Amino acid sequence: MKTATQPVLEVRNLRKYFPVKRSLFSMIKRHVHAVDDVSFSIGHAETLSLVGESGCGKSTVGRLILRLLEPTSGEIHLEGQAIHRLDAEAMRPHRRRAQIVFQDPFSSLNPRMRIRDIIAEPLRNFQLVRGEREMVSRVKALLDTVRLPEGAIDRYPHEFSGGQRQRIGIARALATEPVLIVCDEPVSALDVSVKAQVVNLLSDLQRERGLTLLFISHDMAIVEHLTHRVAVMYLGRIVEIADRRSLFADPMHPYTQALLAAIPIPAAGRRRNRITVTGEIPSPIEPPPGCHFHTRCPHVRAECKTTIPALTEHRPGHWTACHLYR
Repeated sequence: MKTATQPVLEVRNLRKYFPVKRSLFSMIKRHVHAVDDVSFSIGHAETLSLVGESGCGKSTVGRLILRLLEPTSGEIHLEGQAIHRLDAEAMRPHRRRAQIVFQDPFSSLNPRMRIRDIIAEPLRNFQLVRGEREMVSRVKALLDTVRLPEGAIDRYPHEFSGGQRQRIGIARALATEPVLIVCDEPVSALDVSVKAQVVNLLSDLQRERGLTLLFISHDMAIVEHLTHRVAVMYLGRIVEIADRRSLFADPMHPYTQALLAAIPIPAAGRRRNRITVTGEIPSPIEPPPGCHFHTRCPHVRAECKTTIPALTEHRPGHWTACHLYR
């Protein structure tokens, strides 16, 4: 049973390694270290943004939390329940409590289904409505919630813009009245003006419904507007976690500093120290020993090349995995 102080979501030492064969006939396997010892928690009505470059493991974390992928090891607790231990049948009642909004609004909706059936599908799956009349009423209410006209109910996805399709995806996620929504790059495929509308909608829905959001993104400007706390990932590991204000005002990890330095700002805007990061992201199949970022870090030390830095609270609520702060 969830208590008042218990987080809605708690992830402990989560790992996901994907096996890769060396050749077609080889039995020897290597592994892609997609997620490597990730831990965090999210409180009620809180937004935690998971940020980092493409390929760092953000989306994999989201799918592991929803059990769309099975973890290699680690723990996932939803409202105090250890859902990583549940089989498919036992997991079913928990699926309605955690939903997802996918990245691509053009491929996440079945083009052969009307909007009424797309949004009603989870209602039917979890037996949340009785009869067609109640179903139509719920679907229209959900469309109104995401600021779409009730006339959209009998149309097909191709009749809507990208932003409208994403609103339909949000309505579908809301249908089961979840406590947690994983937003997997929900605005990356949208135009700038539409991005702002969708982000504002998510923010409003969170306040109105007390939703907990895991917002996965590489767009730091969007994250700064929406989030309460930020977790920064690099090559499968979390390197920094802090509240939004602390992280954007005074980032501690060199990788976080580089991410923030890359945000475009007007000439008359705030000043930002520039940090130069050289080289390519190492392969997740053969990640470097020690700190994964040491091959690109301008402050690298000898111990960075051999010892994995622990994620440590160096300031109140500000956690960093970096040898610079020992």
